[in-house]
Amino acid sequence: MIKIDQLSLARQMDIVFKELEQELAGLNSGTLFMQIRNNVVGKFGIRQNPIAGRNGSFPSSEEGLNAVHQLSFRNMAIESLKYKYHWTHGEISYDFTIRQGILMVDAILESNYNMANLMIRYSRNTYQNASSDLL
Repeated sequence: MIKIDQLSLARQMDIVFKELEQELAGLNSGTLFMQIRNNVVGKFGIRQNPIAGRNGSFPSSEEGLNAVHQLSFRNMAIESLKYKYHWTHGEISYDFTIRQGILMVDAILESNYNMANLMIRYSRNTYQNASSDLL
């Protein structure tokens, strides 16, 4: 059995899209998110845009992403990994919508760092000269 940390982030992303295939088929807009820790996708899912109801009912749902849209979305998401520089913890989210039959995607890459981890990694004297210049 393959462990998830043995798979590249692009391959993990491919698995995420496969898992969300049916959900994406019912949506024409929203935000797909993936939380990443040590270059491993942990939590992922879709934040749906608000559904507006009127006169005591919700309108019938429109068509969602078709197979071509989903393949295009997946390819754009994997392509966006080229903009992920040197960080291993964070979140990647994709705002998506279909306008006039065309899929529009905005990628948001968020890196997270933990100062406590940095303080362990660096010796006490590493920043001593720099910090005295600031005071």
